[in-house]
Amino acid sequence: MNPDISNLTISSALEQLRRKVYSALELTETCLHQIARLNADFPVFISPVPDMAVQSAMQADVLYNSRSMGQGDLPLLGIPLGLKDLINMAGVPTTAGSKFFKEKLPGEDATVVTKLKQSGSVLLGKTNLHEIALGVTGANPHFGVVKNPWDTSRISGGSSSGSAVAVSLGMCLAAIGTDTGGSIRIPASLCGVVGLKPTYGRVSLSGVIPLSWNLDHVGPLTRTVRDAASILSVIAAYDPRDPASIDMPLDDYLMHLEDGVRGRRIAVAKGDYIEAADVDVLQAVNQSAQVFKDLGAEIREVDISWLEQLARANSLMTQADAAAFHRERLAQHPDWFGADVLKRLQDGAAFTSSDYASARRTQAEGRRRLELFFDEFELLFLPTTPISAPLIEDTGAIQAARQLTRFTSPFNLTGLPALSIPCGFTKTGLPVGLQIISKHWGEAIILQAGYAFEQAAGWQSHHPDL
Repeated sequence: MNPDISNLTISSALEQLRRKVYSALELTETCLHQIARLNADFPVFISPVPDMAVQSAMQADVLYNSRSMGQGDLPLLGIPLGLKDLINMAGVPTTAGSKFFKEKLPGEDATVVTKLKQSGSVLLGKTNLHEIALGVTGANPHFGVVKNPWDTSRISGGSSSGSAVAVSLGMCLAAIGTDTGGSIRIPASLCGVVGLKPTYGRVSLSGVIPLSWNLDHVGPLTRTVRDAASILSVIAAYDPRDPASIDMPLDDYLMHLEDGVRGRRIAVAKGDYIEAADVDVLQAVNQSAQVFKDLGAEIREVDISWLEQLARANSLMTQADAAAFHRERLAQHPDWFGADVLKRLQDGAAFTSSDYASARRTQAEGRRRLELFFDEFELLFLPTTPISAPLIEDTGAIQAARQLTRFTSPFNLTGLPALSIPCGFTKTGLPVGLQIISKHWGEAIILQAGYAFEQAAGWQSHHPDL
């Protein structure tokens, strides 16, 4: 039996695999067919690995047929996933969407890939991204423009563009992305899927090509909040090989997912900085706040226009850190970079040590201010992006980076966990994302809130025409 991927989630697929409604091989082949059918038009996968995926799926079926599978030690057995092409997978090129890395063939897996393989998942290959992850349009001059599945004349967002579109189009049931200024949450918002940036240090960066050593995060893109919790439960772990990894106790993200939000103290962001967003976006977020109020949460509007300072500091640090990591490539072959990425790297190299020191001071002050903020509130709501997906032909990459990271980048600078979930559509039928923030290590709380909203509002059932 061929699975119907139009509304398939990890949780529903696992149930059907256990009941033997279809096999892991049938599920994998369905996703591979979708990749083969759509990849030339979108293009989502840089390096699909069908042979490796089929082998993994067949191994999963052996396990399903040999014993009664529960939720135990293989929580993603037979589930097809995609990987952003910054993340090392042994024997598969890691291009970073760049000419510089197109021959890079890693000999070992990134830690996050090891975790996914140990969970029994089926890895389908490496997904497209904005070049070296330094951008938010998904327009890659070397591997193609990743188009928005709701309107192919519009951008998909980035830099984890391929990962978001792969999930939206049913090419995989979830994908792993990275996020330095919003690169998981922005494409999640523009493509109508769920994107989770965990707390800085929660998921290992070992084996991931960096954009910024100080701001990078790894996290999942999925169709539902429950699926995001399932992936996080697998990939969250302390890793001594990663100097950014922090040894903190892990929550059971699935056990308390349905606890609800009654009595939760929630701040809804207001002020000039927020209200510069499009009317359709603000309306969707305000309607979402009403849903939470109806669910029993305590809602209060708060002016947080001071986030603008954090966004500027994050932008400076991202570009300066990227210029430092790519300094040899920038000196030897600047012409190998796309025009927008080259300009941002050159700007990053031109920042002074005083500029960088000031940004780091803003980072420290912002972290403390938000720590105090979350003594008073448990959650913060604001739009993920101030606009819906703009037209490809009208979108300058550098201007888009300033605009689309407006509400996401402050939480990279401060390392707070952040979730983007679908919360409605514009009048032209484009998705809008609600962003939910909490204190450090507060992933369980934002997942609970996201799940409660998802069940009440039902936006997760809306998908583009496949």
